[in-house]
Amino acid sequence: MSQLLRVTDLRVNGPAGTIVSQMDLDVGAGETVALVGESGSGKSMTAKAMTGLLPRGVVAAGTLGLGDTTVDLAGGPAALSGLRGRRISLLLQNPFTSLSPVHRCGRQIAAALPAELRRSDAEVARRLEEVDLPARVARQYPFELSGGMRQRVALAASLASDPEVLIGDEPTTALDVTTQREVLDLLARIQRERGMALLLITHDLGVARERADRILVMYAGRLVESGAGDAIFTSPRHPYTAGLRDSDPPLDRRVDRLSAVPGSVPRPWEVVAGCAFAPRCAFADDRCRHESPPLEPSSAESPPLESPSAAADRTVPNHPALVACWRPLDPATAVPVVVAAAPREKQAPAPLLSISGLIKRFSSDAPPALDDVSITVGAGESVGIVGESGSGKTTLARCLVGLERADAGTIDWSSSLPAARRAQIVFQDPTSALNPSMTIGAALSEALRAGDQHEARSVADLLALVGLPLSYARRRPASLSGGEQQRVAIARALAPAPQLLVCDEAVSSLDVSVQAQILNLLADLLDELGLALLFITHDLAVVRQVARRVYVMRDGRVVESGETEALLTAPSHAYTRALFASVPGGRGDQGATAGGADDRSS
Repeated sequence: MSQLLRVTDLRVNGPAGTIVSQMDLDVGAGETVALVGESGSGKSMTAKAMTGLLPRGVVAAGTLGLGDTTVDLAGGPAALSGLRGRRISLLLQNPFTSLSPVHRCGRQIAAALPAELRRSDAEVARRLEEVDLPARVARQYPFELSGGMRQRVALAASLASDPEVLIGDEPTTALDVTTQREVLDLLARIQRERGMALLLITHDLGVARERADRILVMYAGRLVESGAGDAIFTSPRHPYTAGLRDSDPPLDRRVDRLSAVPGSVPRPWEVVAGCAFAPRCAFADDRCRHESPPLEPSSAESPPLESPSAAADRTVPNHPALVACWRPLDPATAVPVVVAAAPREKQAPAPLLSISGLIKRFSSDAPPALDDVSITVGAGESVGIVGESGSGKTTLARCLVGLERADAGTIDWSSSLPAARRAQIVFQDPTSALNPSMTIGAALSEALRAGDQHEARSVADLLALVGLPLSYARRRPASLSGGEQQRVAIARALAPAPQLLVCDEAVSSLDVSVQAQILNLLADLLDELGLALLFITHDLAVVRQVARRVYVMRDGRVVESGETEALLTAPSHAYTRALFASVPGGRGDQGATAGGADDRSS
């Protein structure tokens, strides 16, 4: 079978104008195609158009073919009603979005089964077993499960109708690296067993490289490059693809500065002429700024390859590498520019914070969230904390800034400053951390009142610190991009002039280019302000770029700690090695197993 799924000339339009234009894609049975690009590129809108789930006021045009069936997408949800959920299914990023919090998991899986099987407890149990979950999960609610278990339940519901095509829209972005690998391995196994086509939408380039047979790169509503999974980032032709690759922090070394793509993705309807990437491109000329380049076969491509995941008894069609660029890069020279990191100062910093023997329980019948945790942070020092979800990282941060109270242990500061001047925290999701009804200026003014009035900066100073113009003071969070919102969240945390900035997964939900911008910003702020940083993450590549020392946490305990370079070059604990082995495209040769770090218990 060839081209199980075919989308031709997809266009998506909203009240303001074009969102997606001239989009063609196809996926063969058993093939995995990854769709990558920054937020705002149109990836999710493409998926929603293919499944008839576009928001109110947004319409699609073009055709969708599935096997022998062809649908005119201009017909809207009604035209796709016979396919959506039956032959083509969508798995979303956040299982709390796709699962009802007030219905048991078994009932939600049963609702997606064919009508004749909906009352079969045995069939629900079989579907749970397929995603490596015990039958008891059918009686549980989503909030009783871990993140990985919830995503498995969502996957079971998505697969309950035995679809021929599954679209995964960032299905593992919110998961830690070991749980992410478990879910992706599970998905790959089911895909092989069923011969299912998979369209994987992700901003994780490591996942795309490791899992996809082909990769499609979107920018501002258009496809700008496509090619074989390995080759497209090894030898990119489009400057945007190269920029994404170079923004991705390396796992095996620390670099002096990440190569962030400047600026942000424009709204597609604001691009009136030329290449949409031209304002951010170092190679753009007048033609780039005035003529839109067509998507056409790359002149320097290697022969097209058959998908490696294709079953032996059929072929997936060959695909030429495509690029939309007037000045494509030479694959032989489009290699990452890596600036070696300068040696770090070995002198021990003056003490700032000492946490000793911290214990925290949320219930008497559950294991402690923190179990005798001790860490230190020096003045001006950057310290990382890594570990899986549930390891205690966030609980430790919340105890540190006073959002939780520990049951035992001590938190000692070298200074007698007020709490607001000692530490401030930046959370993962700036959307929920910022008040949507307040202007940026009002939010920053409120935060300034918590600091020392003699040392406090102005709103203009704070915005300048995080690289935003003063005009943003009049705007509200909804009008800002995710990266801009996180810059505002950092500015608000800096308003009281704290000694320590705590970043709790502050870049984990950002695109690689925006992530690189924020990491470079943090490095600049540490140098400029003399701040100490406690950086909490599950991303080992990120912590290598940020932290001088690192603590590894598991099940509420610190299992390993030391200088970042030494620890990540030669980790001694099996759990740390297992984290390495789980990183997409990482050093699998270091991996042991997690030794029981299993996500399949609530």
